[in-house]
Amino acid sequence: MEFRQLQYFIKVAKMQHVTHAAEEMHVAQSAVSRQIHLLEEELGVALFSQKGRNLQLTPVGRLFLSRVEAILANLDRAVNEVHEFLDPDAGEIRIGFPHSLGMNLLPKIIAKFRQDHPNVKFKLKQGAYNGLIHDVKDGEVDLAIVSPCPKKLEHVTGELLFSEEMFAILPMNHPLAVQTSIRLEQLQHESFVMFNEGYSLRSIVMEACQKAGFRPIIGFEGEETDTIRGLVTAGMGVSLLPEMALMHNSPFMPAVVKVSEPSVFRTIGLIRRSGEKLPLVAEVFQRFLLDYFA
Repeated sequence: MEFRQLQYFIKVAKMQHVTHAAEEMHVAQSAVSRQIHLLEEELGVALFSQKGRNLQLTPVGRLFLSRVEAILANLDRAVNEVHEFLDPDAGEIRIGFPHSLGMNLLPKIIAKFRQDHPNVKFKLKQGAYNGLIHDVKDGEVDLAIVSPCPKKLEHVTGELLFSEEMFAILPMNHPLAVQTSIRLEQLQHESFVMFNEGYSLRSIVMEACQKAGFRPIIGFEGEETDTIRGLVTAGMGVSLLPEMALMHNSPFMPAVVKVSEPSVFRTIGLIRRSGEKLPLVAEVFQRFLLDYFA
């Protein structure tokens, strides 16, 4: 069964006439008739029946037509996707990101990129660190922005984009809220509002507290920076958040205080699958990100 036979079959089915179909495709009528005959021989069924001067699809011919149209439509989509894969100014970029980067940073980056690439589409997937790693490994996304930047992972390669300082956040009426900086050990008897297990920011805070010589008392847990910030503002405890998560002009905000000892930072990296070529548009976006943060 050949691609050409299927094309001839669809055209004859639509026009219900071999001669008209041949004229439409600029080929000889005999060539179309022969290919339809060969197709029917291979399938072992009659696809058309004669009705006056026209041809009419048999019941099995109608069934075959619906399947062939779906196959050729998928083939057309596949060809278009290949062209988009090779086109730096079109196609779709699938990118994963954590919630803490989705409020301000990522929208700004995408808006900046689309100034020069207005036809590019983005498919965004939000997730926690381990989930984003798996999404990259499984091919669910082309790229992912993660924190911390991984040093070594199987099937994944990463590059550092930037590092970001983390600050203590306290209720506005907290005795330390008026300080310009504090030592983290000064919060050792406080109740912490912490990210859930599996979130990289939780690991960073836990490690910082360990360096300061204590294990934090966890009073509340959440999944998003908005939740953590809101609970602290409401007086439910203290926490540490990255600077980017504190860029808000809301009246309902916690006190933000620098941590002088130990200094707490998080790294932000861009990861992709190892040894696999990215779609060209995703490759262009990767270079754009590296230059943006350079």
